[in-house]
Amino acid sequence: MVSAEAGPLALVGGDELNPGNEPQDELLVRAAGDGPAYVIATAAARHHPKLAVANAQRWFGRLGLAVEELPALRRSDVRAPENVRRARSGRFFYIVGGDPGLVPSVLRESPLWDAVTAAWREGAALGGSSAGAMALGAWTLVRERHPGDARRRYAPALDLVPGIAIVPHFETFGHRWVDGASGAAPNDDVVLLGLDERTAAIWQDGGWTCLGAGGITIIRAGGRQRFASGDRLEGLPAPRETEPP
Repeated sequence: MVSAEAGPLALVGGDELNPGNEPQDELLVRAAGDGPAYVIATAAARHHPKLAVANAQRWFGRLGLAVEELPALRRSDVRAPENVRRARSGRFFYIVGGDPGLVPSVLRESPLWDAVTAAWREGAALGGSSAGAMALGAWTLVRERHPGDARRRYAPALDLVPGIAIVPHFETFGHRWVDGASGAAPNDDVVLLGLDERTAAIWQDGGWTCLGAGGITIIRAGGRQRFASGDRLEGLPAPRETEPP
């Protein structure tokens, strides 16, 4: 079980930084207190990261929280001592969406990610949306062979929440990643967490809850369950108390 001192963790299904996300984002903002607050735009590194940061600053500013960018676009950023120092003192981190493969490849086994998770385990708020949420599971779903390929395969992620792969945008297009011949099927080793847009699985006080505008679908090899906002999510693994081996 993760430490009771850990802050809230939000896995968001996409369309972040827009109306409809208030329930989960206000929860994260409250947990931030008056400490440093950061947006991590790794997933947007190939597609207008400055715009992603500006959108986060606009949105969270409306909710009463001033956020800065924590540079993490390349491996040199996540090794830089000054960035690591800033992360270690952070009280709020939000990983925006973008490319599902980028966040694990840049952040995995880096001093900056170690600092972020250490701060979270000591009470900081941590959230990720779409590709940012996907990176927090054991696996992320990436295109099987090349850009435009409809098939998805499992690739190792940051493994903060073991045993799961996150499927964002579930009610719009994400369901196609797991349904039909081109889907990444569940198996005995993985639970698929289908998150609707503007909807989050929230870890807080020792359990998972569905919050937001839509619902959550948990898919196992034996079937699937659907949950509405406010429901407790049963059977999901707890986040890791320590770094994965």
